Amino acid sequence: MNSQRAYVDYTLDKRATLMALYRGKTDACDADPYLLKAAKFHGSPANRACPVCKKKSLVELQYTFGDQLGQYSGRIKSTAELKEMENEFGEFRVYVVEVCRECSWNHLCASFVLGDGVTRKAPRRQRTLEDEDWVKR
Repeated sequence: MNSQRAYVDYTLDKRATLMALYRGKTDACDADPYLLKAAKFHGSPANRACPVCKKKSLVELQYTFGDQLGQYSGRIKSTAELKEMENEFGEFRVYVVEVCRECSWNHLCASFVLGDGVTRKAPRRQRTLEDEDWVKR
C-alpha cells in the first residue's frame, strides 16, 4: 500500500500481555463472540502460530475507521479492498487484529493511516432495513 503512514506497532504491548498471561495475572483469551465469528468468516490466515496455544489457527482482521467512510466505518476489509480504498478516500485508519479461532486469543497488532490525503465528504447515507418504519416498532 503506497499511502501507508502513521504506523503504530503494538508488539511490546502484546509481549507484556503474554507475560502477564503466563504468570497467571490476567485472562487474555476472552475474544468477543462477534470477533470470533468475524475471524471465522473474514479472517486472513496469519503465517505464524498462536502465541498461547501454539496452533496454526491464527487469523488477522483489518478494521477500517474514519469520518470520510461515513456509515461504512467499522467494516472489515481485505488487503485488496484496502488498496482500492486508498485512492477513493482521503484518510482513514486501519486496525489489524489477530484472533486465534482455537483458544480465543485476540490482540491488536498494528494500526496505520491510509488515503490519498484529499479531504472528501462522507458518502451519502443509504437506507438500510434498520431505517424502515416496520423495524422501529
